[in-house]
Amino acid sequence: MAAEAKYSIIREVGRGNYGVVYEAVVNKTRSKVAVKRMQCNVPENAELALQEFWALQSIQRQHENVIQLEECILQNGQVFQPISHHYRKSDSHLLLIETCLKGRRCMDPRSACFLWFVMEFCDGGNMNEYLLSRSPDAQLNNSFMQQLSSAVAFLHRNQIVHRDLKADNILISHKRGDPIVKVADFGLSKVCRGKGNVNQHRFSSACGSNFYMAPEVWEGHYTAKADVFALGIIFWAMVERITFRDGDTEKELLGTYICQGKELIPLGEALLENPNLKLQIPLKNKKSMPDDLCKLLHDMLAFNPKKRLDSFQLEVRIRQISYGKKCQRSLS
Repeated sequence: MAAEAKYSIIREVGRGNYGVVYEAVVNKTRSKVAVKRMQCNVPENAELALQEFWALQSIQRQHENVIQLEECILQNGQVFQPISHHYRKSDSHLLLIETCLKGRRCMDPRSACFLWFVMEFCDGGNMNEYLLSRSPDAQLNNSFMQQLSSAVAFLHRNQIVHRDLKADNILISHKRGDPIVKVADFGLSKVCRGKGNVNQHRFSSACGSNFYMAPEVWEGHYTAKADVFALGIIFWAMVERITFRDGDTEKELLGTYICQGKELIPLGEALLENPNLKLQIPLKNKKSMPDDLCKLLHDMLAFNPKKRLDSFQLEVRIRQISYGKKCQRSLS
């Protein structure tokens, strides 16, 4: 069945450097889906699209806080070929697709090559917009922190390192009433081959978004613990509503930083320049968070990765903090 007969595009909901996201409906059931189109006519773009595909299709058991891939469709000119589920266990077929996409340099726009990702639809937008449109709520923050910690621990158990965690890459769904976060955008992710602890795998390509990158990512020698540092930035900014303006888009974004005069320095970069830098947590109001949350954030944002929590330790610790529980309502 041709892809255009199966889905109908309703509207564009987001656009980035490497892809466009649309709201769409399944024509047969009229249920909403999100459709992300990534152009693959040069190997560099194909690499990002394939990394997202490998990450999402490698998760055999879904987690409610990780975006769910319904199917992936390879478009080659006017031909559309589903590849997600039918070929899940056929490594040879997928590797053939990967080889063809990476080696392709398309000069004829009529034979353009795309990967279309059909995913569950999230009606609440991204977490950045969602939180900044509401008054601070400690209980909601606590819920989001627990959900995100669980999602990242799940990814790491499945040997997936996200490498670009930020509030803009986290979506919100209201399908069951209460807001549910969904970790999305796996274009920079890596699936670690082989078994063993994900924290033993080493990465050398510096990638991600500056304000969320751990010190060791700036150096180009890091592990999965870089994801925990990014979560620490998100959690701290979420609780205290610390924001900055993106230099390119002028959007207000959740994120913590160090001020040097009028210049905002990403926390990871500042720590790399001065490993003995003392983080002022909380930054705005000492009553904004209890001591156990302050300690947790310090442990997530430690300069030395060996002293930083891993995602499995974080998943346990986050459930033990007092922040956002009934006794903390007055602090929100």
